[in-house]
Parts: sequence; C-alpha cells; structure tokens
Amino acid sequence: MSSTRTTHSTSREQLPGESGPFGWLRALGPRGRRAFGGAFGGYALDSYDFFTLPLGMVAIAAYFGLDKGQTGLLTTVTLVVSAVGGVLAGILADRIGRVRALMITVGTYALFTVLCGFAPNYETLLVFRALQGLGFGGEWAVGAILVAEYASARHRGRTLGGVQSAWAAGWALAVVVYTLVFQFAAPDTAWRILFWTGALPALLVIWVRRNVEDAPQAAAARNAAPERGSFTGVFKPGLLRVTLFATLLSTGVQGGYYTLATWVPTYLKSERGLTVVGTGGYLAFLISGAFIGYLTGGVLTDRLGRKKNIALFAVLSAFCILAYTNIPDGANGLLLVLGFPLGFCMSAIFSGFGSFLAELYPTALRGTGQGFTYNTGRAVGALFPTLVGFLADSWGVGGALVFGAVGYGIAVLALLGLPETRGRELV
Repeated sequence: MSSTRTTHSTSREQLPGESGPFGWLRALGPRGRRAFGGAFGGYALDSYDFFTLPLGMVAIAAYFGLDKGQTGLLTTVTLVVSAVGGVLAGILADRIGRVRALMITVGTYALFTVLCGFAPNYETLLVFRALQGLGFGGEWAVGAILVAEYASARHRGRTLGGVQSAWAAGWALAVVVYTLVFQFAAPDTAWRILFWTGALPALLVIWVRRNVEDAPQAAAARNAAPERGSFTGVFKPGLLRVTLFATLLSTGVQGGYYTLATWVPTYLKSERGLTVVGTGGYLAFLISGAFIGYLTGGVLTDRLGRKKNIALFAVLSAFCILAYTNIPDGANGLLLVLGFPLGFCMSAIFSGFGSFLAELYPTALRGTGQGFTYNTGRAVGALFPTLVGFLADSWGVGGALVFGAVGYGIAVLALLGLPETRGRELV
C-alpha cells in the first residue's frame, strides 16, 4: 500500500504523481494524508489554545492587577511544564503508538485551556496554565513523528513544513476570535470567553480516533525493537552529543520565537498605542508572513539541507527583530510592512525541525528523543519571555524584545555540533 511504501523510502525513483507543488501530499498515500490532517489539525488547535493567553494578556493583567513580570510568568510556566509533557508524550509515542499519544495530548491541552477561563484568581490561573503545558508540549513532537514516518526522504522537509504551517493557521484563528470577542464583550469577561473557546480540539480527538493510524512499517520496526521509549536511551554514547546539541538548538530558536509571540501584542498596544482592531490588523501581516514562511522553509530545507535552512533564517530573524523594535515613533506604517518579513523569517526556521529531529533518532527512540530535545529547549527558552517581562519595566517592551535576537545566535552555534540529515532513511 502507498502509505507503507513511502514510510522509509529514499532510494526509489520519483513517481509521476509526486511531481508538482503538491506532489509531497500525493506521495503520502491515503493513510498518510489522513495522518497529515490529524497532525495539522492538532497543531493548529495547539497554537490556538496557546495564543489565547498572549492575546488576552493585557485584560488578564488588568483584571488581576499583575505587573509585567507576573504576566510573563504565565507564559514561562506553560513552556517549562511543556518540557515535562513533551518528554512524557514522546515516551508514550514510542511505547503505545503515535496516534494514541496524539489524542492524549490534544485532550489535555483542550481541557486545561477551558479551565483557565474559570480561574478565580492569579494563582489558580497559573496552575491551570501550567497543566495546559502538559498537552501543549507533547502534541507537536508526536504529530510530527506520525507524519515523518509516512513521508519519503525526498519530500520530508516540505511535508513537515506543511504540518508546521498549521501553527500560523491556529494563530490567525485565535486573532480573529480575539478581535470578535473583545469587540462585543467587556475585557473582564472577554478573556474568559477566549479561554472557553479552547474546547474546540475535543472534536478533533473524535476524528483522529476514527480515521488515523500509525505508519505500518514504522510501527512494526518500533514494536520489534528491544529498547523503545527509553529515556536513558537518548543519552547513551551514540546519541548523547546529538541530544545535547539538538536541545541547545531548540533552546535558541524557541527562546527567540516565544519572546516575540508573547510580547508583540502587548508591545503593539502599550507602546505603539494600537486598539484591539488595530492590533489584529498588524498581527495579520505578521501571521501571513508566518504561514508563507513555514511553507517556503519546508521547500528550502529539502533543497538546501536542514542545517543551512536553520542557519539562514536564524540570522535573518535576528536582523528582523532589531529592525522591528527600532522603528521610530509615528512610523506605524513601516511597522505594518516589516511585520510580514518578521513573521516569515521566525517561522521558516521551524520548517526543518520536524524532519531534522526525526532523522537524528532511530525509530524506537524517535518519540523520546524528539519530545525531549524540542520541549526541553522550549522550557529553557521560556526564560526569555520572563526576562523580557522584568526588563520591560526599565527598558520598555520594545527595547527588551531585542533580547530575543540572542536566542537565534545560540541556535547558529548549536548547529556546529549536529550532522546534516537530508536524505536520511528513518530506521
């Protein structure tokens, strides 16, 4: 069957139906396309649930009387706990299968996002947001592996770039809902309603259960392995270097990214003086650039290689941050225009992550390795938004955002310790 045929294939000739801009999608076969749909939907809704916090942050801070350090901590605790969720989900994916682990992660982040809307005080909100991180942390790694094991090496970069583009789709949906909710409800109620809409992923769990299954060849290889889902396995001599440098790479990229994702909405409102509708319009440019960036980065990671793609967009992302945060007052038109390349570069860098991390680990440890490196990097990178929050009181949000460029410098250095994996079979 086509889904089995493409799981580990790198040496076969390209079939006629695999050419063209959507050849990568046809190459997945029927089962692979359903897996792609489940992973895409899960990651889009993962993004949606994450952005309910940054978009509602100004209203939440006003409601509970929070300073910038406390509001930044809400994001940081989500990302720190996501490391635990990512590791657990990765181990589960190697032990009980990719699809089952995917359903658990989606159900978890949906439940606790809804509960955030019922929080009576800051401390309760902090706890619910932390628990939301358990599901948030695991979904991407599990979904990316599920699709990677259906994709051929020839198309794996653009296929995983397609999954990654779901983040921009979920972000856009969150901005649309945010704009509508805050237009028609008072801020003290609107932020709660925004969290309650996070129940949407529950519908996806039902669809995934009925329609998606693990790639048969990968599942057979995983089940036959003597050691699978072993946390210590990714630290053994043959994989220790890979695990350490992949974690450092993830730390740098996500430190830069979440600095922007967390604080740009606040920056636009508090320092650029934009309204709710105005903020949504500016974010539309940023998100449009992000969506195209994910797709473009997916193509480039197959053509240039995983490392060159990440290095290129790390440098460009750092440059865009510096440009975006140094636009003079009164030049909001330029701010609007620069939102597109900023979103493009900071997203294109992620397109190679799914394929790169999957190719660094053997099948029996792929979930554990990818779950650990990506989410531990996210947890350490989570210190960046909190640091920005504390620096913002003296530097201003715009000045503190420049710290995100440091993360991209760390990412470039981490690449020196990792091999190029383009064209590698998943074994």
